[in-house]
Amino acid sequence: MSKLRISIDEFGKIEVKIGTVRSAERVPDTDKLLRLIVDFNEDAGPRQIISGIAAYAPDPATLVGKQLAFATNLEPRTIHGLESDGMLFAVGADESFAFLVPDREVPSGTSAH
Repeated sequence: MSKLRISIDEFGKIEVKIGTVRSAERVPDTDKLLRLIVDFNEDAGPRQIISGIAAYAPDPATLVGKQLAFATNLEPRTIHGLESDGMLFAVGADESFAFLVPDREVPSGTSAH
């Protein structure tokens, strides 16, 4: 199967920032969704991000305080009636699932280069 290729200019349009999770909870009446409140050190305050990672974080409270990578310049979308203003980056599935995290603490809102 051929993989879609994009130019470096197209790739450069994706804004990736490190955010610090301030709260995490299951979205009621769903099996997969978590509601994250994520601090990117923005004047507008933390963002709400809805992510289908409940299977990988059975206790959402374990995510609070973690720094994770997010795409932050996507158009907001509504997921199960909640606005999501970003997308979490993760890799793998099942046993190989992992969050993308910095190897040391950085300020919330730090951009990837």
